[in-house]
Amino acid sequence: MEKKMNILLVFSDQLRADTIEALGNPVIKTPILNKLVESGVSFTRAYTPCPVCIPARFSMHTGFMPHKTGVIENHRMPNGYRSFMEILSEQGYQTFGTGKMHFTFDTGRCTKWGFDKRKVCDEENDFEKNDFYQNNKKNGFGHVYDYKGVKGEMYYIPQVSQLTEELHHSAWTVDESINYLKERDKDKPFFMMTSFEKPHPPFAPPSPWNKLYRGPDMPLPKRPDNSEGLKTLWNDFQNRYKYRDQGIDDNLVKMIKAYYYAEVSFIDYNLGRLLDYMEKENLMENTMIVFTADHGEFLGDYNCFGKRSFLDSSAKIPMLVKYPGCNGNIICNQLVSLIDIMPTFLQAAEIPFEEDYPGESLFDILDNKCDRDTIYGQYQKEGYANYMALSGDYKYIYSAPDNREFLFDLKMDPEETRNKANSPLYHKKTKEMREKLISYFKKEGYLDPIKDDQWKVYPKREMPDDSDAYLLFQDLPGSVPHIKGYETDSNSKKYYNFHWYK
Repeated sequence: MEKKMNILLVFSDQLRADTIEALGNPVIKTPILNKLVESGVSFTRAYTPCPVCIPARFSMHTGFMPHKTGVIENHRMPNGYRSFMEILSEQGYQTFGTGKMHFTFDTGRCTKWGFDKRKVCDEENDFEKNDFYQNNKKNGFGHVYDYKGVKGEMYYIPQVSQLTEELHHSAWTVDESINYLKERDKDKPFFMMTSFEKPHPPFAPPSPWNKLYRGPDMPLPKRPDNSEGLKTLWNDFQNRYKYRDQGIDDNLVKMIKAYYYAEVSFIDYNLGRLLDYMEKENLMENTMIVFTADHGEFLGDYNCFGKRSFLDSSAKIPMLVKYPGCNGNIICNQLVSLIDIMPTFLQAAEIPFEEDYPGESLFDILDNKCDRDTIYGQYQKEGYANYMALSGDYKYIYSAPDNREFLFDLKMDPEETRNKANSPLYHKKTKEMREKLISYFKKEGYLDPIKDDQWKVYPKREMPDDSDAYLLFQDLPGSVPHIKGYETDSNSKKYYNFHWYK
């Protein structure tokens, strides 16, 4: 009997959709991703269902939207939802994951959730369970606690990794992937998730990759004259706790982009090592490869940093797919979402669907077997929620904390520089898109944001003017000095990743 198709999911954290050279970025160098573009399918309108890490991943792994799972922020994940790893494993697949998974069940981040085996970097508060830290310690770098870069006040300050190129997270993730491929049972199909932590901040490429791009060569971000009017409360909050709301320094902004691009190119380089190994082992002929990300990064667009927004900088993601028999160099402009990954993998593995998943198989989308014309998104809930409906040439966003609508005409304004929601010429379209999104939630039985067929109105939220309000510290254990005679008020305190909106 012919062995089933292998599946490789290459996942990146906080990767913008416009960071692939072959898809139009004239500055960045991504020769390996370029080859995937040339040999596979590029879905150029791919979006996250929730523009923040844990909810995006939970929706991808389960196939369900945030309003169904209740996972709408970087909080705990509920038990009881089956992942595609579990389903694949039950159907005879070997399953392996390495890198950042961001599982936050009550049972801990090391919960396998369908992986036969994992190599993790997530246990930042329990170094004994952290495979990445243990590898660094074994190689003489156990003193480096900020092994993914220094956070806190340094979160968006470009920095050089304290680890060598060979020990950097992106290299380690591929090393563990190759080790698994060497050790696996070669008579069974495999599913492998190679999950890069980067280019999530801090932007800390290893030497000499930190000098691959130079600040003065970097283009400035997208900053329309009315940028302030295109932001939501979440942009202001992120800018505050990322220490980026006290003025704009264009030299710094260019360096941020240079180091972010360096992280992307270093991922590309290490992915090349993995694909080279697979080529040598004759694995490419029977392996489906999906390259994507959980969400994007503002990177200074609209004078903003971070994610938590349905503007393209934050919500649009790369989606490259290569599979056996693919003709290659195919551009697909159909709307797709991370929730489409579950049905795609089940179809690739020839496994009947157990649930009525809301996503569509990417194979069916390519074959024009899908009649979906709109994709949806949600971040947060109640008075802090942002919702999105994207249909054809129009994107509609409603921000509950701002009590404000946004409408973008993507044909006339593909860069999303003008909010047309209040324009007399767009009143009809705004109403149509509003009703489409509200009707979708009503059909889904999700009535929390709706009252009398309109958006439920909450008190408008505003960030305080105090520049110290809601600053965030994310220092890892051991990284804060406690040196006798040099005690300070700040280094004697414990800082926590709190949520100001509770």
